[in-house]
Amino acid sequence: MPATFFAVDHSLNKNLLLLWLILNLQSLVTMSIMLSKKVANIPPFYVMEVLERAQQLEEKGRSIIHLEIGEPDFPTAPHICDAAATAMCAGNTKYTHSQGLIELRQAIAKKYKDRFNVDITPEQIIVTSGTSPAMLLLFIALINPEDEIIMSNPHYACYPNFVTSTGGVPDYIYTNQDNGFMLQPKEVAAHINPKTKAILINSPSNPTGQVLSDSILRGIVEVAGEIPIISDEIYQGLVYEGDDHTILEYTENAFVLNGFSKLYAMTGWRLGYLITPKEHIRTLQKIQQNLFISTNAFVQYAGIAALEGPQEHVKEMVETYNKRRLYLIKRLKEMGFEIKTEPKGAYYVLADARKFGEDSLEMSRQILENIGVAITPGIDFGIGAEGHLRFSYANSLDNIKEGMKRLEKYLSE
Repeated sequence: MPATFFAVDHSLNKNLLLLWLILNLQSLVTMSIMLSKKVANIPPFYVMEVLERAQQLEEKGRSIIHLEIGEPDFPTAPHICDAAATAMCAGNTKYTHSQGLIELRQAIAKKYKDRFNVDITPEQIIVTSGTSPAMLLLFIALINPEDEIIMSNPHYACYPNFVTSTGGVPDYIYTNQDNGFMLQPKEVAAHINPKTKAILINSPSNPTGQVLSDSILRGIVEVAGEIPIISDEIYQGLVYEGDDHTILEYTENAFVLNGFSKLYAMTGWRLGYLITPKEHIRTLQKIQQNLFISTNAFVQYAGIAALEGPQEHVKEMVETYNKRRLYLIKRLKEMGFEIKTEPKGAYYVLADARKFGEDSLEMSRQILENIGVAITPGIDFGIGAEGHLRFSYANSLDNIKEGMKRLEKYLSE
């Protein structure tokens, strides 16, 4: 402050100076506050960054072929939409039971009984706003500081971030592309130690599209012993060769993550659920009450309609995905991508692109910018997928053909 300012009224000036110091000290304190170490180094979700850049290019008039995002291109079936609209108009827009509508939980339990002959009760189910909140509930409940969660590498991009943000440590098993990057019981057994809190599996898998066999699932349960298994089954039903399974066929000591986004083309509805052993339901329910209260009521009515209504649209969708899968695998191999074990589920192909470059993030960036084909870099799914690119066939066959045409021309040049 200038000296002339102090010459007018010393007492006033002292008060103003004190106020100025206080305000600036507050600013300095604010600047010194650091974010939690648990999330300070959280990586981006690269598939979303690719999508957002692709959308920017589209806004500028570019033609973009979307092979990056894991979102069905099919609309939600009309009877599901009608159920939600009817529920809203009937006034079903209030809080529900924190675990979800009993009718929806009964329908979920019936689904597991009818498809897998597995007996679960509605009381074992918590309905959530998608499977991501279900994961958050589960890891908050399970993990103490430095507890380890065994998972494969490659893995779904967000798994490690859920684990580390709740104080845990991912324990990676670097899997082999020769067998489709599938976890093997012997490898799991070798990683189990006193810090192991759970074993995380994902079948059908994102990003590999692989489906764990009956023998692998039995083997993992056997070596796990008393350690619980977390089974992400969000792509359940999207299986094109072999049988579909749930971990609950093999053990009751398991937590199941599932939902409606993929099989029923309901990604934006945000509707999932968590199946838990009976002894843990009260703890998880209390966390749900505190963090989320309950899931949207009318969306839950849509979930009931999805499970109890016609299923022809699901069968048609699965048949369409399979046609796209076979075409995409064939074309990628023709171009020189290596796919040692063909994917049999979900809607992804994780292809070895090291013939064309080692940096998957840069490869995906160049492909998007130069030819307008959006692809997810393998590094999004862990260092074990570096040098790979993930192609999603949740897009029309015409668009996939156009994307492959552009990519083949680009690589040849």
